[in-house]
Amino acid sequence: MTRRVLVARLDSAGDVLVSGPAVRAVAAAPDVEVTLLCGPQGAAAGRLLPGVDRVLTWAAPWIVDPAPAATPEHVADLAALVAQARPDEAVVLTSFHQSPLPLALLLRLAGVGRITGVSTDYAGSLLDVRLRPGEQLDDDQPEPERALGIAAAAGFALPAGDDGRLAVDLDDGARRAAAALVRDVAGDAPYVVVHPGAAVPARAWSAERNAEAVTALTAAGWRVLVTGSPAEAELTRRVAGADGVDLGGRTDLPTMAALLADAAATVTGNTGPAHLSAAVGTPVVSLFSPVVPAVRWAPYGVPVALLGDQGAACRGTRARECPVAGHPCLTGVSADDVVAALAGLVGRPGRVGSGDDDPARDSRTTAPTSTAPTRTSPTRTVEAAR
Repeated sequence: MTRRVLVARLDSAGDVLVSGPAVRAVAAAPDVEVTLLCGPQGAAAGRLLPGVDRVLTWAAPWIVDPAPAATPEHVADLAALVAQARPDEAVVLTSFHQSPLPLALLLRLAGVGRITGVSTDYAGSLLDVRLRPGEQLDDDQPEPERALGIAAAAGFALPAGDDGRLAVDLDDGARRAAAALVRDVAGDAPYVVVHPGAAVPARAWSAERNAEAVTALTAAGWRVLVTGSPAEAELTRRVAGADGVDLGGRTDLPTMAALLADAAATVTGNTGPAHLSAAVGTPVVSLFSPVVPAVRWAPYGVPVALLGDQGAACRGTRARECPVAGHPCLTGVSADDVVAALAGLVGRPGRVGSGDDDPARDSRTTAPTSTAPTRTSPTRTVEAAR
C-alpha cells in the first residue's frame, strides 16, 4: 500500500533547496509517495529536487511577504490542494525562527492524521511528533542537517550511499539551454558566475563592489557571467559593465542550475544561487552578512570561502535592512579579497581545481562552516532523481 507523505517548506527557493536531503530521506522509505508543499518563491526549486512526486503551491499568510489576506477562501484553497494529495501524514520543515503550528492546524482540519514538526510553543493536539528546539533538536547546526533531524523524528532516514549533500535533478533541456548561453558569450573559456542580487537587502554586497569584483576577476583571466532575475536587469547591467557578460533575466531556475554546474565557482551573497551552487557541486565565494548565522546558512557540502565580518554589530539580528550605517560587515570586503578567495578555492584560469599555491588569504576567508563532507576539488556531481 502506498504511504502518502506531504513535506512542507513554505518559504524561498534557498530554503527549499536546503530541505532536499530531508525530502530524499522521506522518499527513500518503502512505497512512499512524496508531495512537496511550497510557497510561490520555492515551487520552482521544489520541482528540481530528487524524490518529489508532485509539487503543490500555496502562499502562507504568515510566511510570504507581502502576505495574502488570511480569508476563508484562501484557507479553502489549501484544503482543496491537500484533498487532491490525500496525505496520510505530514512533515513540516521550518527554520529556527518559524513555527509549524499555523500550518499544522490547517493540515489537521484538512484531515491529515499524523504531523511532525519543531515547536518551542506547546503544540497540544496539532503535532503528533513534536521536537523541542534546544532539547531534541540542536538549532545551531546547518539547515540541511536540521531538516534531516525533523525527518528522522518522523521515522525517515537517508538510505545507504546518500551522503546528505544538496542535490538537484537537471534535465537535458536545461543543460542545452545553459550550454547555448555559455557558447554564445564565453566559448570554451572557464568562467565564474557573479550573482549580485538578494531578496533581503541586508545580505547584499553593494553594486559598486560587485562591479569592481567583475573587473578584477576579468583582469585575473576569468570570463565573468553576471546573473539575476528580470527584475534585477538594471543591477546586472550595472555590475557586468564593459568587462562582464550580462545574463540578467535570461535564465530560469533549471537553466541557472545547469549554468552553475559548469562554472568554476560562484560569487554571491547568502541567497538562493549560493544553495543552488552547492546543489550542483560548485564552490562558492560567499559574501556572507551575519544577520543570520553562517553555521546554519553557509553553502553546504562544497568548498566555501566565507567573506565578511562575522562579528559585526548586525550579527544575529535577522534584519532585512542593514541596521548599521555603511553596511560594514560587507563593505570591508574588497574585489581583491574575492580574487584571492577564488584562487584559494579553485586555482587560476587554466589551472582550475589546483588550489592556490600559497593558501594564505585575507583573515576574513574561513574554512567551510558545514560539518558535512566537503569536496576538495570542484568536481561536479549532480545526484539523479529517484
